[in-house]
Amino acid sequence: MASSLTAAFSTGIKTFNELPVGRQIALLGMIAGGLVVAGAILYWSMRPTYAPLFSRMENAEAAEVVQALDQLGVAYRIDDLSGRIEIPQAQIAETRLLLAGQGLPRASDFGFELLQEDMGFGASRLMEGARHQRALEGELARSIAALDPVERARVHLALPERSVFVRERKPASASVVVHLRGTRALNDTQVAAIVHLVSSSIPALDPEQVTVVDQHGRLLTSNDDEMGLSTSADQLDYIRRLESSYVDRVMTLLVPILGRDGVRVQVAADIDFSRVERTQESFDPERTAVRSEQLSEQERVGSDPAIGGIPGALTNQPPAGGAVGEAPVADPMMPSSRSMQKTRNYEIDRAISHVREMPGNIRRLSTAVVVDYREELNEEGEVVRVPRSEEELASIRALVREAVGFDDTRNDSLNVITASFTPADAVDAEPVWTQPWFLELAKIGAGLILALMILLTIVRPAVRQLAPPPADEAAAALEDQSGEGGGVGGEGELGEDTVAITQQSAAIAALTGPKEGDQQQVDLEAVRELVKEDPKRVAQVMKSWLNEDGN
Repeated sequence: MASSLTAAFSTGIKTFNELPVGRQIALLGMIAGGLVVAGAILYWSMRPTYAPLFSRMENAEAAEVVQALDQLGVAYRIDDLSGRIEIPQAQIAETRLLLAGQGLPRASDFGFELLQEDMGFGASRLMEGARHQRALEGELARSIAALDPVERARVHLALPERSVFVRERKPASASVVVHLRGTRALNDTQVAAIVHLVSSSIPALDPEQVTVVDQHGRLLTSNDDEMGLSTSADQLDYIRRLESSYVDRVMTLLVPILGRDGVRVQVAADIDFSRVERTQESFDPERTAVRSEQLSEQERVGSDPAIGGIPGALTNQPPAGGAVGEAPVADPMMPSSRSMQKTRNYEIDRAISHVREMPGNIRRLSTAVVVDYREELNEEGEVVRVPRSEEELASIRALVREAVGFDDTRNDSLNVITASFTPADAVDAEPVWTQPWFLELAKIGAGLILALMILLTIVRPAVRQLAPPPADEAAAALEDQSGEGGGVGGEGELGEDTVAITQQSAAIAALTGPKEGDQQQVDLEAVRELVKEDPKRVAQVMKSWLNEDGN
């Protein structure tokens, strides 16, 4: 085998040296170019897919991460446009765990560990206060970044200096800037949680003085939502949660009967979000009660002797003297008077009511239920799917009415139908070409196919020009040299023997392989083999050749 390769290589070198210079350069260019292209395609297909290790990092943090990757021996590259560090996608999870063990990437915000650093000798009170405020801001930023939608946060505190000489003090305030992950968003509940977190951490900080802004400059805090349902997002969230609760009620009843894949339920709720405040005062004249009663009675008998006469000076004279201890005697003939006054107050029944209707009342409820066909055996014993009967739909309709609290006064609607469902496997199954392993396999397969095409269409034809002719071509050439039919010596049998011997020699040469690089040596070896196998026929051929030369 080694000698065959050596002979083929020497023959290829000899053939290459006999070619013109221009053809030699073109041949070398074809072979080299084909090999380079095939190697590049194979390298591209076998190279691992790189993905960002971390989405965002500061330059100082990225430098520390690069040093750690060098120590861990993890291959990485840096994107020229974004500056992100990318590593093979299969190693991302493991590398993040290893870096987390080393405390990387380090948080850009400093917390209370900033107070543990040496401040140096002679630090002023201003520097101490600024360092404490910076540490407090860092701790708040870390707490806010712990929320799932928040990637990182920054907190700015405006704390006025307290002084006994200042009458009007400005209130403390805070500003929070949050960087959200991807397309994530904060709902109003999460924003309120951030506001109360910051206000509770700072003494004398009113929640209304806290402002939250995202990375796009959108203001997330607003004090206009007094009832919690004024914004459209809150209203949609309330409607969605209400509808989901009704769907869960219906599914809880129907799933044990029809199966989870045998029923679909949707509920649409029309909600009234208007706020109404009403004060009402009503009176009931049929119901009365005594609130107060006053009785005044006076009685008068006879006349006063000190009073009477004609007005004037004589009338105002003092009474005549009398005996001490003697009571005046009234004249029984003098007239007497008696008066009585009675006042009674009644209260009519009165009711005053102040009604404040909260938003979120249901104005109308629409429910739709679709039930899958049921399976049964037909006359041939085959399983077929048939619609459900009207009795089954009526029982399902009655259950749904009770589950959602159907109310005719609200004009609620309910619709229950039966239909054939698509099998869950056909719906839930994802196409194979969307799987990550399929994309990697397709990439490798495409690279191998392209490299093979380059080798077969460019490299192989160029190499074949340098290789020796195959054995079948040599046999054809010997057959052409041996002559046609009975053209040797004029005898048909001898010509046939010559042709047969020539064919046998070519076949033997193809089996044994070339011994030397020279074609003549190859033919001699083939003739030797023929002599060993059939010396009589070789002798007849030699005689025919001698007779031909003698003529």
